[in-house]
Amino acid sequence: MGSRSRTEVRSNPAASRFRMRTVRINRTALTRNTLAALSGLLAGFAALTVAELVSAAVRPQASPVTAVGGAAIDRTPTGVKDWAIRTFGENDKIVLQLGIVATLALLAVAVGLLALRHRRTGSAAVLVFGAVGTAAAVSRPDSTGFTDGLPSLVGAVAGAILLYVLVGRLTRARTAAGQEEESGWDRRGFLIAATAAAAASTAAGAVGRALNGRSAQDAVASRDAVRLPAPASPAKPVPAGAQPRVRGISPFTTPNDDFYRVDTALVIPKVDANTWRLRIHGKGVRRDLEFGYQDLLNRPLIQREITLCCVSNEVGGPYIGHARWIGVRLADLLKEAGVKPPSRGGEADQIIARSVDGMTLGTPVEDVMDGRDAMLAVGMNGEPLPFVHGFPVRMLVPGLYGYVSACKWIEDIELTTFDSYDAYWVKRDWAREAPIKTQSRIDTPKPFGRPEAGTVMVAGVAWAQHRGIEKVEIRVDDGPWRPAQLADQATVDTWRQWTYPWKATPGSHTLTVRATDGTGETQTEKRTKTVPDGASGWHSVVVSVD
Repeated sequence: MGSRSRTEVRSNPAASRFRMRTVRINRTALTRNTLAALSGLLAGFAALTVAELVSAAVRPQASPVTAVGGAAIDRTPTGVKDWAIRTFGENDKIVLQLGIVATLALLAVAVGLLALRHRRTGSAAVLVFGAVGTAAAVSRPDSTGFTDGLPSLVGAVAGAILLYVLVGRLTRARTAAGQEEESGWDRRGFLIAATAAAAASTAAGAVGRALNGRSAQDAVASRDAVRLPAPASPAKPVPAGAQPRVRGISPFTTPNDDFYRVDTALVIPKVDANTWRLRIHGKGVRRDLEFGYQDLLNRPLIQREITLCCVSNEVGGPYIGHARWIGVRLADLLKEAGVKPPSRGGEADQIIARSVDGMTLGTPVEDVMDGRDAMLAVGMNGEPLPFVHGFPVRMLVPGLYGYVSACKWIEDIELTTFDSYDAYWVKRDWAREAPIKTQSRIDTPKPFGRPEAGTVMVAGVAWAQHRGIEKVEIRVDDGPWRPAQLADQATVDTWRQWTYPWKATPGSHTLTVRATDGTGETQTEKRTKTVPDGASGWHSVVVSVD
């Protein structure tokens, strides 16, 4: 009896038609949901590419991904920024941009699915995202005002309209009785509209990138045309013994391509040297000064060996490098403007250096005017500054961490006081004043290395800019401190190489280094984080000797 019933059911035409109709409806629903998600992605893509095109008429920094990414950096807690630098190094900005694009893609899919059920609400959601991008753009420190928000706004309108049109092709037709027909949506119309939208968006993005690249080409051409004059005050030759011939040790001079980069710029500013201007003004300035790039090149230039270090450099970290810089002595420019240091009755105790991307750095006036070789640099290792390192002009103050002294792409110097203004990083829990701490690093052998028993050359670098290094010591396990051999010192503003021939015995060993600077202060053992004024502690590596 049961067998006959199942046979009857299987052969029942009405039941078969019902099952087929159910499968067809489910497949149709799945297809429509998939195409709705695709509609969201196409709308998001159109919004970004149209915004890119509009940003060409405003400025590249106003594009949504750059604006939102910059705003995200501005609002990211200091601890998270430090973690990103430790984890991703100089790729942190690429990771951020990829994260923004991935997040936008997921949101676009969700908005597309929403629009399938609530067409107007989905389009309105696109406009909301545009409003977020607009707010991010106009809130940036370098914002030029409402015009910076136009790319996000126009792009969002284009995306909202496209989503409304595409989802309209997916809406089910209705019968005269008002019932929905599952197969009544316009497949052909959707494919035509989606293909046309994808092609138009791609073209808009390509044109936008080409137009944005045109201004960059002018900047590149202006850099290519630069011929750095011979310095009026050349650097002293680097002693032949400044670079030990030990495999694995850092080179005394860091090649430009290998020099560390830590900043907040998602897009490297490409500034045309022909239109660049620098203004000096503010408290205690008797007369404002303004300079063009050629004005600086026409002045007496100094050339100096200076080692730079980032405050985000952890103990033993890589964010330090050395170069031969050429530029204009900053103290001379300040004196021409009538500025006096506080020790001589000057009104201002802080210099606020502003970059073309809105970054602000605060530097003590006293340190700039105390005789050290603070400069506005125009050249690095014999060539005009690379764009990534601040072309056309950047500021350098030996002995201070970069976040209070090394403003790249500088365009404004304002004299003020520490009491009246906090620069970008000070607002984010970093110290107002930040002299570089005495530090040392083991370059070779590497952590967890496996050297062979016998004489192993331990080598590395030590630095205490503007104080110099007088002594470096090595300790093996818990043994006594032994003096390392110091390489020749170029100047007190450069790092110093060192070596130590270690009689290595089989087993696991810990090598530790410490340095003593020119004032007699020995590097502290106390470990601190980079915030608020730089890391401290001894650097150690563990090796296994075979």
